[in-house]
Amino acid sequence: MRNIKELSEEKVYKLLIKYAIPAITGSLVFALYNIVDRMYIGKGLGAYAMTGISITFPIFTIYIAIGMLVGIGGGNLASIKLGEGKKDKAEKILGNAFTLFVIFSLSIMLISSIYLEKILFMFGATTNTIVYSRNYMQILNFLVLSNFMAMGMNNFVRVEGNANTAMFTMLIGAILNIILDPIFIFVFKWGIKGAAYATAFSNTTSAIWVIYHFTKSKKSILKLKVKNLGIDYKIVKGILSIGISPFLLQIANSIVVTFLNKTLLNYGGDIAVAAMGIISTIQMFLVMIINGIISGAQPIIGFNYGAKNYYRVKEALKYSIIFSLIISSLIFTLIIIYPKVFINLFNKNNQELLDIGKNGLRIYMSFIILNAFYIIGANYFQGINQAKKSIILNLSRQLIIFLPLVIILPKYFNINGVWLAAPISDIVISIITFILLKNNFKKMN
Repeated sequence: MRNIKELSEEKVYKLLIKYAIPAITGSLVFALYNIVDRMYIGKGLGAYAMTGISITFPIFTIYIAIGMLVGIGGGNLASIKLGEGKKDKAEKILGNAFTLFVIFSLSIMLISSIYLEKILFMFGATTNTIVYSRNYMQILNFLVLSNFMAMGMNNFVRVEGNANTAMFTMLIGAILNIILDPIFIFVFKWGIKGAAYATAFSNTTSAIWVIYHFTKSKKSILKLKVKNLGIDYKIVKGILSIGISPFLLQIANSIVVTFLNKTLLNYGGDIAVAAMGIISTIQMFLVMIINGIISGAQPIIGFNYGAKNYYRVKEALKYSIIFSLIISSLIFTLIIIYPKVFINLFNKNNQELLDIGKNGLRIYMSFIILNAFYIIGANYFQGINQAKKSIILNLSRQLIIFLPLVIILPKYFNINGVWLAAPISDIVISIITFILLKNNFKKMN
């Protein structure tokens, strides 16, 4: 097959560019679901609505975690099986991943229908913001399966070598979301519910496209077959063992953001939480670019690792780091020079939000370039089936380094202590990542 041949023979940097550009586009498109919602909500509905959306971010992060657990875990495992020449096994993995997504979505719908408001207060909602966060999540929870299909199953499209199809899957939803958001929010006057309806409808459209790809499209190497939908516990164990690292990272992110929001409420009130919502949205834009680069590298890394072609594995990692550092440096420069422009993308003439946001953005993102190095490294270990190292990096950064700093530093530096926790964490985790990668290269040699 042409895709398999190029994975083993094409020059690595050319192959990475070919796969990474669609993957970056797809990742950015996925980020646009949140970014566009927040831009329209912040500019059109004000700071409290922005805070309400920020409160839902840790919950939405848990959904992303589940999508990565099954999607990345299953996608990487299928990629390795394709490298070993075991297509039937890869299709069985695809079928089990689909079934797992159905099970998780039904569980979320049941839990949220009973406990949603209690959960939102637990994550930091206040009487000023609960109406916004509740109205938003009620709609998204009802169609969470579409989110899983659009995001998680798309990993399988990418590991087939169909990078452009994976990009198009996300592009469909993003364009719809951009078009429907202003119509639903302002023309139909549905407010924050309009943003949720736009996102849900867009996700559903992307999900239908993914399912079509694996059932009807001639481009797909893997096929979604009824006979493969039955749970195979050995396969599920393999999916979860590989996907556990990005899953734990996102769960750690959810825990950290919850503590972050509550700390900000203590030191700056609802407006400070809104500022953090803007900063995290801007950070997500950069992170999704880096995730796109490593997602583009995953088919190269997974296939060649399965084929025991370790030189190409190392080349894919090297170029992934180089490309990520270049892009991170560019975005960092723009953030430092033009913080007001970035904050006002989400701000409806609120001077307090602008002041807090500008200061926080500059401090919080001051060493984001190093964060790029750590993300590539953690995902690399996951891609070569060394999940323990990836778990160590992800949990160390969020729970062992960042979270204690969020708790301790504000006692001495007030709200600036919250912002300082990020760059200190970036420096420490980058040193640990470098040591682990250096040792891994020695072993490969």
